[in-house]
Amino acid sequence: MSDRRDWDDRQEHDDDDWGGGRRAVPVAVGPRPRETRRERARRRAAARRRRNAGILGLAAVVIITVAAVVGGARLWDSLFGADHPVTDYSGAGVKDFVFEVHRGDTTKVIGQRLKDEGVVATPNAFTDAAAGNQAIAAIQPGFYKLRTKIAGKEAVARLAEQENRVGLLVIPEGRQLDDVSAVSNGAVTEGIFTLIARASCVDLDGDKHCVAASDLRQAATTASQAELAVPDWASNGVNAVRDDHRRIEGLIAAGRWDFDPMAEPEQILASLIRESNAQYEQLGLLGSDAAGLSPYEVLVVASLLQREAKPRDFAKVSRVVYNRLAKHQKLEFDSTVNYPLDRQEVATTDEDRERKTLWNTYVSQGLPGTPISSPSPEALEAAERPEPGDWLYFVTIDSEGTTLFTADYHEHLANIELAKKNGILDSAR
Repeated sequence: MSDRRDWDDRQEHDDDDWGGGRRAVPVAVGPRPRETRRERARRRAAARRRRNAGILGLAAVVIITVAAVVGGARLWDSLFGADHPVTDYSGAGVKDFVFEVHRGDTTKVIGQRLKDEGVVATPNAFTDAAAGNQAIAAIQPGFYKLRTKIAGKEAVARLAEQENRVGLLVIPEGRQLDDVSAVSNGAVTEGIFTLIARASCVDLDGDKHCVAASDLRQAATTASQAELAVPDWASNGVNAVRDDHRRIEGLIAAGRWDFDPMAEPEQILASLIRESNAQYEQLGLLGSDAAGLSPYEVLVVASLLQREAKPRDFAKVSRVVYNRLAKHQKLEFDSTVNYPLDRQEVATTDEDRERKTLWNTYVSQGLPGTPISSPSPEALEAAERPEPGDWLYFVTIDSEGTTLFTADYHEHLANIELAKKNGILDSAR
């Protein structure tokens, strides 16, 4: 068979020979006649269109399939998947932990921190639930027992409930680090270590966690001043009493404090000493120059006033202290005899007064080695600003706490006899 192109060329040539005339083309019998260029072009164009349509159709099917798969996956996640963002949790939560509200935290800040700690799913879950809640608006800085993965309204309820507040410590004025018992009736006055230990107790998922008073005492004995956050103004005083937990006596002030109950013993003590130092600064201790004493010595004086007198007499007793120090006269305070003992009495014994300790002012000249209690702001103010006077002696003469002051020793002896007569002092002394 001849080539199709030859057929086309011959056909065009014949037409030219006949002067442009056209003759009938016989119907081919046998093999299919060859296409003209135009027919071939049309056929190829149609093929291209069919091929392109097929490709576009296939692409559309692929796109639709992918979209269906992705959309289905997203729908699945929205219904059942863990990757879909959760706006709020539900249920009882996962585990207990201790959360701190910082001073100055707003509701918005608390919400963000709760989200960061894994308590709520989103900040809005908390802030929306807290809107209009007066307890949250007035929430106090401190530590609170919460659970992870709880609803926003549940987090609000837990923070508003006072029984969930932990690490809240109240130290009464005049307390010392150790427990003491009264000789008269055996009643025990809990010391600061015991108060901290009780305040540290928190139940997390059924496991009760407490810091032992003995561990606090050990930390006070062995931890470095830096670890205990001892302020510079107290460093020399603390350093003078080595290997004794009483070296930090007075550095934890009376008052209401918050601490992290999950912290280590030395960290707890450090946080309390740090906060107490800030309070002492606010009360003017560091600016005091009473009788040329250092701030630490003024704190020691304040602790004596707290244990020796009633608030109405603080300033007068303070003057007695400074007058005796100026005359190099022993203070001879029973409170300094009682301090290192685990039992205390109003009238000390001869044996106790003769016992040589770092605190006994019957034996040693000057101030005791450390403060003997955590003084009140009133006692601290009296130590900083003693009342003018020449008094050297004082004694309480009745059960109402009436105290007589004098600069005359013989008058003082007469006042002592009056106190014995009224049963305030032991007549055998």
